[in-house]
Amino acid sequence: MTDSGSAVSGVPDAGDRKAILYPHEQERYRTLNRLPAGPAVAGCVEWYWAVRWDLRGRAPYCAEVLPFPCVHLTFERDGDRSGAFVNGVCTRKYVRELAGRGETFGVRFRPGGFGAFTGLDVGGLRDRAVPAGEVLPDLGDLTERVLAESADTGRRRLVEDYLSTRARGGDDPNYRLVLRIAAAMAEDPELTRVDQVTDRFGVSVRTVQRLFRRYIGAGPKWVLRRYRLQDGADLLARGRTADLAALAAELGYFDQAHFTREFTAEVGMAPLEYAKNSLRSRDEVTAKVLPAT
Repeated sequence: MTDSGSAVSGVPDAGDRKAILYPHEQERYRTLNRLPAGPAVAGCVEWYWAVRWDLRGRAPYCAEVLPFPCVHLTFERDGDRSGAFVNGVCTRKYVRELAGRGETFGVRFRPGGFGAFTGLDVGGLRDRAVPAGEVLPDLGDLTERVLAESADTGRRRLVEDYLSTRARGGDDPNYRLVLRIAAAMAEDPELTRVDQVTDRFGVSVRTVQRLFRRYIGAGPKWVLRRYRLQDGADLLARGRTADLAALAAELGYFDQAHFTREFTAEVGMAPLEYAKNSLRSRDEVTAKVLPAT
């Protein structure tokens, strides 16, 4: 399904690591590939992604992410589980232990896209991962065919064939509004409060809250805070450490202490500690790639 009235973005470039905690470190343990969505499903699907790891003979590694406000459909195979799953919006830091050998092929729906695609109220999927057949009963043998296909492009074709024949929601004005609001939240760092959002789009706070819980599975305040927290983690990982008070103000926090408390609660350590560890892992990776001069 296509939607000319919505904000449609492409796949981020290889240097875009936003939401991935310790991005350089993670690259030492797994590969990540992203593929664009075709026009038949781009109204609901943002992109496809594939993660593979082979840690046989090595210690397990915990990959950490500050998830986006999106539902994912994943096809997974590793030592612990195999199958297809619908993963609702995760409001906490997501931690996945990578052990042995495994892989995941995923569909990242746009914010609100899975609710528009299925017609379901996705609030019930919040912080849950359920077998895909419970939500998509007509999945058939798609899981087996996807996992049997070795190429990411082939997997995308199989999944997109399934999605494109079932796509719905393109004429849903509520979804189009949710998509525009979520895009503005993600792209405009000056949006830090819900009242700024409602003023810009001319809707009430209650309307935005109702639509976000129905289509995204989380309220607008949480979505705003998550985007700004991702911005903060990304800047810290890139070395923005000189003035935390200024950074906190840019991100819409009341003061540096407020930012530090929220960041520590979500990430598990204080901002400067996270930045120090991220930069150290980046330097270790660089030292292994670049010859000494």
